[in-house]
Amino acid sequence: MMVADVIFYLFATVTVLSALGVVGARNPVHSVLFLVLAFFSTAGLFVLMGAEFLAAILVMVYMGAVAILFLFVVMMLDVDFSMLRRESVRYLPMGFVVGAVMLAELGLMMAHHPGEGLHLGLDNTDNTLAIGQALYTRFLYPFEVASLILLVALIGAVALTHRERKRVHRQDISTQLARTKEDAVELRKVASGEGA
Repeated sequence: MMVADVIFYLFATVTVLSALGVVGARNPVHSVLFLVLAFFSTAGLFVLMGAEFLAAILVMVYMGAVAILFLFVVMMLDVDFSMLRRESVRYLPMGFVVGAVMLAELGLMMAHHPGEGLHLGLDNTDNTLAIGQALYTRFLYPFEVASLILLVALIGAVALTHRERKRVHRQDISTQLARTKEDAVELRKVASGEGA
């Protein structure tokens, strides 16, 4: 067995175990930390495949930004995780069905195309140039659709988590614009030597 095979199995095992840790950890902060480990192990697998650009993007974008953002959101939100855990038992059968379907599709794909990796149709080019040419020429419309889906998901997440807080003084633009001089200013005649 070659050294590359040993490294591959090591990274693959750590990736699978950390992914199971993301799903199975009781503490959400531990889940995010397992997610960081899964990203790092996946970046190692990308390096073994010769996709250094994807590995660097995975480390910089996902580990450096997305996972840390998840960590801050989990730590800042006041979520009753015990109630969520009790409710999640209802969705386990459907989750197993979806997982089984995805595994079956993956097995069919591997059986139909054995030994074939992702081929972008570009030869004699470096990694970054090949990804850029493929994304912005052949896959431009799916790339734009994916960005629109992410934008809609971002707007939906903001709309779902936005809630009115009590004891917070908010600005009401329409009330401010409808205010007249009579509502804002009161003139009193104060006699000399007396207070208001």
